[in-house]
Amino acid sequence: MKKITLIMFGLLQTFVFSQTQDLTTLAAGDHVGMNALFDDKDNLYGYVSLYSYGKSGDKTKKFEYVILDKNLNPVANKEFEGDITAASYLGYVDFKGQIILKPSMIDYSLVKSKEVFTPVSMVINPKTNSITRKIYYDYLEDGTFKEINEPKSWKEQRKENRDEKKEKGYNYISAVGELKEGGYFAVEYKDYGKYENSNSLMKFDENKKEVWRYKYNTDGSKKSYTILSVLERDENYMYCIMKRVSDKQKTFSLMVLDMKTGKEKSNKPVTGLSDDTIDNIESFYSNYRKIDNDKTFDDKVVLLGRNYDNLESVGFARMILNKSDFSVDTKVINYEPNIAAFLPKVNKYGMVESGYMLQTKDMYFMNDGSVGILSEKYKPAGQYNAPKTTDLVYIYTDKDFKVKNVQVFEKEKSKWVNSDYLFSQYLNGGKDVVFFYRDYQKDEVTKQKRWNLFINTIIDGKFKQEIIPISEKDNYAVTPYVGKEGYILLREYNEKEKFNKIRLEKLNY
Repeated sequence: MKKITLIMFGLLQTFVFSQTQDLTTLAAGDHVGMNALFDDKDNLYGYVSLYSYGKSGDKTKKFEYVILDKNLNPVANKEFEGDITAASYLGYVDFKGQIILKPSMIDYSLVKSKEVFTPVSMVINPKTNSITRKIYYDYLEDGTFKEINEPKSWKEQRKENRDEKKEKGYNYISAVGELKEGGYFAVEYKDYGKYENSNSLMKFDENKKEVWRYKYNTDGSKKSYTILSVLERDENYMYCIMKRVSDKQKTFSLMVLDMKTGKEKSNKPVTGLSDDTIDNIESFYSNYRKIDNDKTFDDKVVLLGRNYDNLESVGFARMILNKSDFSVDTKVINYEPNIAAFLPKVNKYGMVESGYMLQTKDMYFMNDGSVGILSEKYKPAGQYNAPKTTDLVYIYTDKDFKVKNVQVFEKEKSKWVNSDYLFSQYLNGGKDVVFFYRDYQKDEVTKQKRWNLFINTIIDGKFKQEIIPISEKDNYAVTPYVGKEGYILLREYNEKEKFNKIRLEKLNY
């Protein structure tokens, strides 16, 4: 579960000492970031720490990466030349087992505004500890591939797009990606500005020879068009929501495409949900942040979205795609009456007491189809008031998507912070879950306020909470972060003293 939110707060941990690492001693450059790495099953692989040495050429900047295993032991490091517009990178492990360093921020300071370009990703081969620039391909309108070696500046791209639109009346858009089973997959369409058409999905072999092409929305217009949203893909099938619009009338179906032939294997209507609910179920945003809202199991794909009524969110909708017969199961739970039966103060639109609303922070999917939804009571900023958060609310359902219970975790009011929620992890092979949050509370004995870390486990459907008292330390910031199962990682940081250490601390669950 790649759901990590870093929240800085001043703490001094009171755990028993465990594995530790000093990030400032791992490389001589300026530390510009660190993040966790996960394998293709969302298990913790380790960590990557990045360091910058500054400008090294007209278009390059020197960096160094250090790979740590999940016990914080450094296992590899190497200096490399990245693009001058890269400020830092975020790492992830791809389906080949390679570590990809994807630029996470743009550095505008070393180039003129007209020269700014998007930096490319870097590819680390863990077996050889070698690093290369990621190779990108462009699929051209004449049916050929073009390798992209040097990215164009944003100014150049805008001019090319304007010239093409003036000449053809549209912009030809395409994108190419690699397939785990070998070969390439591409999409293409013509963008007319207010509408698009001539859409195609294409599969190519390792030699970039076309294997099949699936065409749709051939004659799309502003009033009549088809949109295909890919929900999941494996080596056998691609599962898509197909939306057809004709004079504002919408119909939806689950279209399953055979990955070997490009032929439709199934195309069944999706019913039981409102148009707006189906239209938005492929993604879930909360407070401008995207939340992972789906999970793939061996036999099914489970998605969770908002349930809409006349464009208003009134609850949640679950969609299950059955891989064996390509059937779709849809169910909803609404704030009223389903959640209100356990949380009486909530109204039809998820508003609770004193102008607070339930803001979704995370969601968890179990293999029997049951779902957990974690929300926080949130009050937006007013003209003279700061944004505030209070209690966390955990809604959990049974396998039939009926509300089983609602657990309220009471905590002190926080101002100006987006959330006191930290992050979560699946446990025991994805069967159970643990999530972490913080709270600034008054000690009953000393009457002094201090930070507490709350560790909440749901194992075999049963809740357990552990509270770790944490006292303050001046001028230091400690960031709780994801650790290997049974541990939490704490990063203690003080920029003035060049102090930047991480520790793994054992938890009692």
